[in-house]
Amino acid sequence: MSITGRIDRITEVRDPAPRMPAPRSVKVELTGRCNYRCGFCALRTRDQQPQRDLDLGLFRRLAREMREAGVEELGLFYLGESFTRPRLLLEALAFAKRECGFPYVFLTTNGSLATPTIVRACMAAGLDSLKFSVNAADDEQFSHVMAVDPRLFRRALANLKGAREVRDAGQYACRLYASSIQFDGAQQARMEALVAEHVRPYVDEHYWLPLYSMGAFASLREAELGYRPIAGNQGRIGALRPPLPCWSCFTEAHVTSAGLLSACCFDANGRWVMADLNTVGFLEGWNSAPFQALRAAHIAEDVTGTICQECLAYA
Repeated sequence: MSITGRIDRITEVRDPAPRMPAPRSVKVELTGRCNYRCGFCALRTRDQQPQRDLDLGLFRRLAREMREAGVEELGLFYLGESFTRPRLLLEALAFAKRECGFPYVFLTTNGSLATPTIVRACMAAGLDSLKFSVNAADDEQFSHVMAVDPRLFRRALANLKGAREVRDAGQYACRLYASSIQFDGAQQARMEALVAEHVRPYVDEHYWLPLYSMGAFASLREAELGYRPIAGNQGRIGALRPPLPCWSCFTEAHVTSAGLLSACCFDANGRWVMADLNTVGFLEGWNSAPFQALRAAHIAEDVTGTICQECLAYA
């Protein structure tokens, strides 16, 4: 199945109810750290919070519980950049594939630390999908938006090409993908040119995404960077979903590096925490009382007074 097919399957909410069966997909944040400071990313709100790594013992317990509950797809990332902790990434990946037998383990990266050496190790350990996020058209724009050394821009593109070379040389099964935010006018034309030359030749599929509100955080940077986010997380361009009910509450779970279960795919500040998985099991947290109450509001398509109210203000 293509990555867009998987995305569309996850973002389609069927038979929503306050109490839900185990989700098909879960994203587990191995680390809250990231070497970028993207202007549009919710992770910037963690400036005053510990950027911790997930306890490996907790990961192992949750991974077993998730697989036993029927979770099929495991993402070894959430908001942080997993390649900042390569050893932890490899240990978690090997456990998920060899000990738990997850059919599909996937990873998204900004690419700057995804060197051929570590990518080869991930592919050899059984990684099924590696996606690169490419959201700037040149070095100058990259430096302005991502707020880091512009040399990382070319490094990330070189690593993407290197990943394809590693995959082909080793005949690994891992699929390679890339996504980009779809902008307007001249900016989109520049992005199209970059993607055509430096991205599409090296990936199995590239797709476009809207600028998400990221838990309403993007609004704080809207005036400065000239971005206008959409309401909630409506999926990908070409298959956008209604903002309510938001699929993030129903079809995919999100676990932070602190072991907290969040209802939001962009919860950098803990506002959407539904359960502490350090103290309760995965399924118990997935159907906790707060989670069921929030889902009921989404089903009614009225999130007034809930933590989702601000995010949906763009609708």
